[in-house]
Amino acid sequence: MTETMTAIKLPEGYVPSPDEEFMNPQQLEYFRRKLLAWKADILRESAETLQNLQQDNLREPDIADRASSETDWSVELRTRDRQRKLVSKIDSALRRIEAGEYGYCEVTGDPISLRRLDARPIATMTIEAQEAHERAEKVHRDE
Repeated sequence: MTETMTAIKLPEGYVPSPDEEFMNPQQLEYFRRKLLAWKADILRESAETLQNLQQDNLREPDIADRASSETDWSVELRTRDRQRKLVSKIDSALRRIEAGEYGYCEVTGDPISLRRLDARPIATMTIEAQEAHERAEKVHRDE
Protein backbone atom coordinates (compact mmCIF):
# COMPACT_ATOMS: atom_id res chain seq x y z
CA MET A 1 0.00 0.00 0.00
CA THR A 2 2.92 2.36 0.67
CA GLU A 3 3.96 2.50 -2.97
CA THR A 4 0.52 3.56 -4.16
CA MET A 5 0.00 5.95 -1.27
CA THR A 6 3.21 7.86 -1.93
CA ALA A 7 2.12 8.29 -5.55
CA ILE A 8 -1.08 10.05 -4.48
CA LYS A 9 -0.97 13.77 -5.12
CA LEU A 10 -3.25 15.78 -2.89
CA PRO A 11 -4.77 19.00 -4.23
CA GLU A 12 -3.37 22.07 -2.48
CA GLY A 13 -5.38 22.82 0.65
CA TYR A 14 -7.13 19.43 0.52
CA VAL A 15 -9.23 18.58 3.58
CA PRO A 16 -11.28 15.36 3.79
CA SER A 17 -14.99 15.89 3.28
CA PRO A 18 -17.99 13.80 4.36
CA ASP A 19 -19.19 14.14 0.73
CA GLU A 20 -16.41 11.78 -0.38
CA GLU A 21 -16.20 8.01 -0.04
CA PHE A 22 -15.01 7.33 3.51
CA MET A 23 -11.28 6.53 3.75
CA ASN A 24 -10.69 6.82 0.02
CA PRO A 25 -7.02 6.98 -1.08
CA GLN A 26 -6.89 10.80 -0.79
CA GLN A 27 -8.25 10.76 2.75
CA LEU A 28 -5.82 8.02 3.76
CA GLU A 29 -2.91 9.97 2.26
CA TYR A 30 -4.07 13.16 4.03
CA PHE A 31 -4.07 11.42 7.42
CA ARG A 32 -0.82 9.57 6.69
CA ARG A 33 0.92 12.89 5.97
CA LYS A 34 -0.66 14.51 9.03
CA LEU A 35 0.55 11.68 11.27
CA LEU A 36 4.06 11.71 9.77
CA ALA A 37 4.36 15.49 10.22
CA TRP A 38 3.17 15.22 13.83
CA LYS A 39 5.70 12.46 14.51
CA ALA A 40 8.52 14.47 12.91
CA ASP A 41 7.65 17.48 15.12
CA ILE A 42 7.73 15.35 18.27
CA LEU A 43 11.04 13.73 17.32
CA ARG A 44 12.58 17.12 16.52
CA GLU A 45 11.46 18.52 19.88
CA SER A 46 12.84 15.44 21.65
CA ALA A 47 16.20 15.86 19.94
CA GLU A 48 16.28 19.51 21.01
CA THR A 49 15.51 18.51 24.60
CA LEU A 50 18.30 15.94 24.58
CA GLN A 51 20.72 18.48 23.15
CA ASN A 52 19.72 21.03 25.81
CA LEU A 53 20.12 18.43 28.56
CA GLN A 54 23.64 17.68 27.37
CA GLN A 55 24.56 21.38 27.24
CA ASP A 56 22.94 22.44 30.54
CA ASN A 57 24.36 20.10 33.10
CA LEU A 58 22.90 21.92 36.11
CA ARG A 59 25.98 23.80 37.28
CA GLU A 60 24.12 26.57 39.09
CA PRO A 61 26.04 27.36 42.29
CA ASP A 62 22.91 28.65 44.03
CA ILE A 63 20.84 25.87 45.62
CA ALA A 64 17.52 27.58 44.80
CA ASP A 65 18.54 28.05 41.14
CA ARG A 66 19.65 24.42 40.92
CA ALA A 67 16.38 23.20 42.45
CA SER A 68 14.42 25.34 39.99
CA SER A 69 16.42 23.95 37.06
CA GLU A 70 15.97 20.38 38.24
CA THR A 71 12.21 20.92 38.55
CA ASP A 72 12.07 22.41 35.04
CA TRP A 73 13.96 19.43 33.61
CA SER A 74 11.79 16.98 35.50
CA VAL A 75 8.68 18.52 33.94
CA GLU A 76 10.35 18.54 30.51
CA LEU A 77 11.32 14.87 30.82
CA ARG A 78 7.78 13.88 31.86
CA THR A 79 6.48 15.74 28.81
CA ARG A 80 8.94 13.89 26.57
CA ASP A 81 7.85 10.57 28.09
CA ARG A 82 4.22 11.36 27.23
CA GLN A 83 5.32 12.27 23.72
CA ARG A 84 7.26 9.00 23.42
CA LYS A 85 3.99 7.19 24.14
CA LEU A 86 2.27 9.42 21.60
CA VAL A 87 4.82 8.42 18.93
CA SER A 88 3.88 4.80 19.62
CA LYS A 89 0.21 5.66 19.02
CA ILE A 90 1.12 7.52 15.83
CA ASP A 91 3.05 4.47 14.59
CA SER A 92 0.03 2.31 15.40
CA ALA A 93 -2.24 4.65 13.39
CA LEU A 94 0.20 4.50 10.45
CA ARG A 95 0.09 0.69 10.61
CA ARG A 96 -3.74 0.83 10.59
CA ILE A 97 -3.56 2.97 7.44
CA GLU A 98 -1.30 0.38 5.81
CA ALA A 99 -3.64 -2.44 6.88
CA GLY A 100 -6.75 -0.63 5.63
CA GLU A 101 -8.21 -0.43 9.16
CA TYR A 102 -7.71 3.30 9.79
CA GLY A 103 -10.73 5.45 10.53
CA TYR A 104 -12.92 2.67 11.91
CA CYS A 105 -13.81 2.21 15.58
CA GLU A 106 -11.97 -0.71 17.17
CA VAL A 107 -15.04 -1.39 19.36
CA THR A 108 -18.02 -0.99 17.02
CA GLY A 109 -16.43 -1.09 13.57
CA ASP A 110 -18.29 2.13 12.70
CA PRO A 111 -16.52 4.97 10.86
CA ILE A 112 -14.91 7.55 13.15
CA SER A 113 -16.01 11.05 12.14
CA LEU A 114 -13.62 12.97 9.90
CA ARG A 115 -13.79 15.93 12.31
CA ARG A 116 -12.66 13.68 15.18
CA LEU A 117 -9.86 12.17 13.10
CA ASP A 118 -8.72 15.59 11.94
CA ALA A 119 -8.59 16.81 15.56
CA ARG A 120 -7.13 13.55 16.93
CA PRO A 121 -5.68 11.47 14.09
CA ILE A 122 -4.67 8.70 16.50
CA ALA A 123 -8.29 8.10 17.59
CA THR A 124 -9.28 4.44 17.61
CA MET A 125 -12.89 4.83 18.75
CA THR A 126 -15.93 6.87 17.82
CA ILE A 127 -16.84 9.56 20.33
CA GLU A 128 -19.73 7.43 21.58
CA ALA A 129 -17.52 4.36 22.11
CA GLN A 130 -14.84 6.52 23.78
CA GLU A 131 -17.42 8.03 26.17
CA ALA A 132 -18.75 4.56 27.05
CA HIS A 133 -15.17 3.36 27.64
CA GLU A 134 -14.45 6.33 29.92
CA ARG A 135 -17.70 5.80 31.86
CA ALA A 136 -16.77 2.14 32.39
CA GLU A 137 -13.28 3.13 33.54
CA LYS A 138 -14.76 5.62 36.03
CA VAL A 139 -17.09 2.98 37.45
CA HIS A 140 -14.16 0.60 37.97
CA ARG A 141 -12.07 3.34 39.62
CA ASP A 142 -14.91 4.27 41.95
CA GLU A 143 -15.41 0.67 43.17
